[in-house]
Amino acid sequence: MDPSRASRFAVIDLGSNTARLVVMNAIPGYSYRLVDQVREVVRLRKGMTEEGLSESALARGFSTLRLFKRFCDSTGVDLILPIATSAVREAANGPLFVDRVSREIGISLQVLDGEREAYYDTVGAINEVPLQDGTVIDIGGGSVQISDVHDRSFRAGASVTLGALALTEEFIESDPVTAEEFERVDAEIARQLDTITWLPNKKGERLVGLGGTIRNLARIEAKRIDHPMNTLHGFVLVRDSVQESVRQFRDLTLDKRKAIPGLSADRADIILPGAMVLLSVMERLGVDRVEISENGVREGVFFERFWRHLEDPIIPDVRHFSVLNLARNYVYEEHHANHVRFLAGRLFEQISPLHGYGLDERELLDAAALLHDLGRIVGYSSHHKHSQTLIEYNGLPGFSPRESAIIALLSRYHRKGTPDISDYDLLLDGEDETLLSRLAAILRVAECLERGRNGDVDDVIATWNEAGLRLTLVSDGYPAVELWQAERNAADLMEDAFGRAVRFDSFAPPAAWDASGHAASDQTPTDH
Repeated sequence: MDPSRASRFAVIDLGSNTARLVVMNAIPGYSYRLVDQVREVVRLRKGMTEEGLSESALARGFSTLRLFKRFCDSTGVDLILPIATSAVREAANGPLFVDRVSREIGISLQVLDGEREAYYDTVGAINEVPLQDGTVIDIGGGSVQISDVHDRSFRAGASVTLGALALTEEFIESDPVTAEEFERVDAEIARQLDTITWLPNKKGERLVGLGGTIRNLARIEAKRIDHPMNTLHGFVLVRDSVQESVRQFRDLTLDKRKAIPGLSADRADIILPGAMVLLSVMERLGVDRVEISENGVREGVFFERFWRHLEDPIIPDVRHFSVLNLARNYVYEEHHANHVRFLAGRLFEQISPLHGYGLDERELLDAAALLHDLGRIVGYSSHHKHSQTLIEYNGLPGFSPRESAIIALLSRYHRKGTPDISDYDLLLDGEDETLLSRLAAILRVAECLERGRNGDVDDVIATWNEAGLRLTLVSDGYPAVELWQAERNAADLMEDAFGRAVRFDSFAPPAAWDASGHAASDQTPTDH
């Protein structure tokens, strides 16, 4: 696919607490990547009354949108998809604000109702998290959206005014919060959650969380445990961590909260009520963990455009597309990568009695086979290390941090080096080290057999006994380069991983044989 066909899509999200702009480079249905983002704290809901948004809030919102529009114009954005959420939809003067923005800035804000916002939250989240059945929660500044997901589809959504800023504005004046204020917030959370009649039916199912409050809680925990990955893709936040954060926020003054590692300083004054909402929902659902989605309402709006050719903008296999998307973004050599994947898969299947792994491990090997050469876009020298870095820093939606770490390390060791898990020892254990060694050995053999990047080796056949492992190459011509590479760079790792002496040979004869296919010695032809 020609990268020049990509378009630049911008999503503007005017929320109650923050305004965000994300810019995606995308070829619809093929690949997308985040290329820019801007965040501005607007506190649109601050000072809101029955008459609507305050003059100062309107001014902050208007100037931010004007800035975002100029940014889009100057950076060559092809299409702007602008939305506004709870503050604008609930404000009496919201329609006047929307009309002014349209006339004076040229942005036609789509004001989402609560259920539509929940829908876009869900589309964003389950295109990142492989959720079949469960609940999606987005804790924003003004409202909280909770969605019922069944069979990977949005079934119902509810919106309640339990946003972190809304609760802070209504109930909290002291620093730190008083016991009475805490109890009033807790009671209001319970009152509003009681109105979601279907929520008790989701008890025990998986919970996926998104939005600024939840991502900040996850980053706090990531700092606590020294999480080694660069993104929150696949990160799991446990209830004990949320409880600890609530205790910490309740006891500390604002200045001390601002110093908490992982917490955005501009969210420190409103984080407590948001954390209380999450904890209450977890307790009602009887779950001890919430899976974090980096995606949210903005990505949901984008995916509606990106997957517009589908009946619903939700893909059936998050993990498969996640790998393909990353590979395509870094312009992988498709034919080479797919042939390495094929050869690695053939070897994995044939020697399965030796390693005992199944479909889950095969999927990790397949992913690494497609991604192993990504680092060549940085430079050939040490490209295996660059591949690891690109995978770690981009993340792989749909995969757990452990799985992403294994894929990154497989890419790191696809050409040389002794596999080592120390970069991710928080995530991996001794069994993973054995898994890494065996899969890296298989991947390295496959890479060596495709060293010419021309698909000359059609297949590989594995046979073995207690002492040795024989790998026979199937090709039309004698694969001299591939045999040389495999014996030089892959044999030792295979021997260490599988405890057998490894020998490579080929069905095709070497060049010393004559053109008729017979040995140039005293052998005589046989009639057929």
